[in-house]
Amino acid sequence: MGAGREVAISLDGVRDKNMMQLKKINTAIFPVRYNDKYYTDAIASGDFTRLAYYSDICVGSIACRLEKKESGAVRVYIMTLGVLAPYRGLGTGTKLLNHVLDLCAKQNVIDIYLHVHTINEEAINFYKKFGFEVTDKISNYYTNITPPDCFVLTKVITQTKKQTVGAV
Repeated sequence: MGAGREVAISLDGVRDKNMMQLKKINTAIFPVRYNDKYYTDAIASGDFTRLAYYSDICVGSIACRLEKKESGAVRVYIMTLGVLAPYRGLGTGTKLLNHVLDLCAKQNVIDIYLHVHTINEEAINFYKKFGFEVTDKISNYYTNITPPDCFVLTKVITQTKKQTVGAV
């Protein structure tokens, strides 16, 4: 056999019963504490917020907020995407982001965006691989980290056409 045993990374939704998993992941990964509105928005986004498990261990998450425009179109804001350091490089972040991008393409989502600390080159390069572009820089965005500036990264979503059964 020779090849190493591949451990599947599975995704699960966030609900009241596993909300503590998301809170623990955020505390371990991010230098900021999130308020109740963050968690309310994360649950309200439904399938757009996911926990990632390596075997049975929760190792990462993506949490989004859906923003409805006057036109009826929806923007997706990635509030957080993170993977515990020992589990990075295994495709977990890619699986989480691809899950959300696939949802965006199937729904009325016009674009997806996020904020990234200006010195987080690893994250900036990660998002650029998926077609995100730096579209803005916000000074003094963060209150308790230095430097306090962030970039806004945005990706315009191309809608996938729904297949019509029986079309000739």
